[in-house]
Amino acid sequence: MDVSKFDYDLPEELIAQTPLKNRDSSKLLVMNKNSGEIQHKIFSDLLGFLTEGDTLVLNNTKVIPARLFGVKKDTGAKIELLLLKEEENHVWEALVKPAKRLKKGTVIEFGDGLLTGICEAELVEGRRKIRFEFTGIFNEILDQLGEMPLPPYIQEQLEEKDRYQTVYAEHSGSAAAPTAGLHFTKEMLEQLTERRVNIAYITLHVGLGTFRPVSVENVKDHMMHSEFYQINEDTATVLNETKKKGGRIIAVGTTSARTLETIARDHHGKFVKASGWTDIFIYPGYSFQAIDGLLTNFHLPKSTLVMLVSALAGRENILHAYNNAVAHQYRFFSFGDAMLLI
Repeated sequence: MDVSKFDYDLPEELIAQTPLKNRDSSKLLVMNKNSGEIQHKIFSDLLGFLTEGDTLVLNNTKVIPARLFGVKKDTGAKIELLLLKEEENHVWEALVKPAKRLKKGTVIEFGDGLLTGICEAELVEGRRKIRFEFTGIFNEILDQLGEMPLPPYIQEQLEEKDRYQTVYAEHSGSAAAPTAGLHFTKEMLEQLTERRVNIAYITLHVGLGTFRPVSVENVKDHMMHSEFYQINEDTATVLNETKKKGGRIIAVGTTSARTLETIARDHHGKFVKASGWTDIFIYPGYSFQAIDGLLTNFHLPKSTLVMLVSALAGRENILHAYNNAVAHQYRFFSFGDAMLLI
């Protein structure tokens, strides 16, 4: 399957640079995933599309200020790191710019020596393994020195850091936000609970896959990077009960969808308490075992995320919806508008 089949034309001015003042005031394109029928709504209208017994699954990962700017100790050359995942005690896999300057054994200093990094291994695609040395608490130092890792298509400065976090973010570890969840307010979640819509949480720490473009021509040749996920017993119980009683499982974001499909795939369609690493790649032809619907943002052309939504609702339906969203001046990507496939 050719990657070019997942391309679409997007005017640059429709790429959202800043979040809206009110989280739940974005547009919501609602599409029947079988018929392709489209409705144009506001995000707060989501309440009308969920019924008692449905379960909404949210990713409660928390974005860390994962972008660090330092200098090589020996030359003073500037180095930028994007922390992707912690592999062991203060040893991180990181995306480096410029990678060619960072050889094994190179020492990097951050914040006038408040934090030191030593390159322990040279990996592929601009990645390095960095061991950090410091005095104090790493997360506190990271809060002081690091910046929120906004995607490269966002050129504006983010005035409020918490706008790149969901209101339910809890477990630190992501290099990017699960952006479909950025639309929710605490009040809206309370309203859903009052209507007896179940709210369940999983964790998937978003890593390199979010930043890595598809560089192959054939979809099947693309390799996904692994990301850490976790689901607790309470969530597993709620999901199994939802299926048993005929309710719908609606994933909020592709990260939630990938986590749920990983667990269902590994446990014969059932949900269990589990944690581990997933590199699941969902594209047309995939048979969904876990989710019945998906709430998501609009994704980059030819990305693995466009492929995932195409697997759920059909490539032609998705491209029609995206072109329709362009025609109606929807805002795209991380701070953009939302789509409900149901």
